Amino acid sequence: MDIEKNYAENELTLFIIGRVDTITSQTLEKEINDEMGNFDSLVLDLTDLEYISSAGLRVLISTQKKLKNDDIPMAIKNVNDIVNEIFRMSGFDKILNIE
Repeated sequence: MDIEKNYAENELTLFIIGRVDTITSQTLEKEINDEMGNFDSLVLDLTDLEYISSAGLRVLISTQKKLKNDDIPMAIKNVNDIVNEIFRMSGFDKILNIE
């Protein structure tokens, strides 16, 4: 997994590339946590995400909960069909803000 960061004023966009699984989900969580306090909104661009495991889904939910407590919006964008099916089958499409 690779993560590219882009700031546009106070909005952070993370481009997540490859696979988020049990091992790489810890890296994703650390990258997000390291940026906490530096942005007013978070966008996760999943254009090049090939797969996300339950560990990755846990990171997305816990991040959304943390940000919601501080009224910071989080959006997930450019979800491909494979990842969208994982969100749908897990019910996360009803929980996460997927645009």
